[in-house]
Amino acid sequence: MSHISKKSPTLKKVFLFLVAASFSIFYFSCKTGTSNSTSESNIDTVLTGTVTAELTEAPNVPKPLTYTSPKKVMVHLEAVEKVMPISDSSEYTFWTFGGHVPGNFIRVRQGDLVDFTLTNSPDSKNSHSIDLHAVIGPGGGADATATSPGQSTHFQFRALHSGLYVYHCATGPVPLHIANGMYGLILVEPQGGMPKVDREYYLMQGDFYTTGKYDAKGLQAFDEDKALAENPDYVLFNGRVRSTTGPNALTAKVGETVRLYVGNGGPNLVSSFHPIGQIFTKVYMEGGHEINTDVQTTLIPAGGASIVEMKMQVPETINLVDHSIFRAFNKGAIAQIKVTGPENPSIYQKIKK
Repeated sequence: MSHISKKSPTLKKVFLFLVAASFSIFYFSCKTGTSNSTSESNIDTVLTGTVTAELTEAPNVPKPLTYTSPKKVMVHLEAVEKVMPISDSSEYTFWTFGGHVPGNFIRVRQGDLVDFTLTNSPDSKNSHSIDLHAVIGPGGGADATATSPGQSTHFQFRALHSGLYVYHCATGPVPLHIANGMYGLILVEPQGGMPKVDREYYLMQGDFYTTGKYDAKGLQAFDEDKALAENPDYVLFNGRVRSTTGPNALTAKVGETVRLYVGNGGPNLVSSFHPIGQIFTKVYMEGGHEINTDVQTTLIPAGGASIVEMKMQVPETINLVDHSIFRAFNKGAIAQIKVTGPENPSIYQKIKK
């Protein structure tokens, strides 16, 4: 008994220390969370005018926003069903926002009131809607935008949370509408804006399921069995084989910082996004606020997004791929950045024997 009583004060001190340490960790984690918070209570929502959103077709991105107080932002998208090339030999009937895959890039500011109109082309054969992952409300807007061919729908939402978000059609069967190309990205800039970079581009991955094999000749129909088996014939950036390679490659110069807004429409596959011959100096993980640095490959889930940055240091052609590598070399998941400028032998040089 005397042996135990001698140990008790020490055990008590250890217990009290652990309790105090646990409380400190909890307290400071809460403080840290608060400082990084996008809490709705901290957002300026007083509108100071009306603007019309600049909408761009991939790989282009709207110019950074110059206003610093919330606006009423007018956005108008049109659902269009359209036959377009999916490869050199194959065509496909895409369902789109704006007549291209992915849909228009939308750029707004945290605190903005977005006034959104969806029009469905009178030539469409199907009803369409839109679910914007940036929306807090029924169906992300889908509840308000069930739109028949030749009709328009209209709703408003407050952009409460900054980040990069996917939007897609949410009309049933939802997987079919997404598989046919109905997706895009909306960026909600934080109230202080995005840090300045030299160039910004828009890429979005998607997997496509056709009755014919890869690059089969002629118009191809959707193959539901392949989609259910998650066995795509194509895995593409921006809706077409070689959409951003060769003469269509993105461009940059040595010394510049390039930011990519990258989404994954799915409908099924996760993207292992990787730059061959480069390293992501910054990755805004899942399009949010947490920044990782010096990253070789980042995962982008179906229905998710990421913001990545790279510093261009030597002239080269950077291949941007899904590093589930058969998808890149056999199914089309390659984009390119052609970097021009002076050589830098201190970083890279080829040695001749």
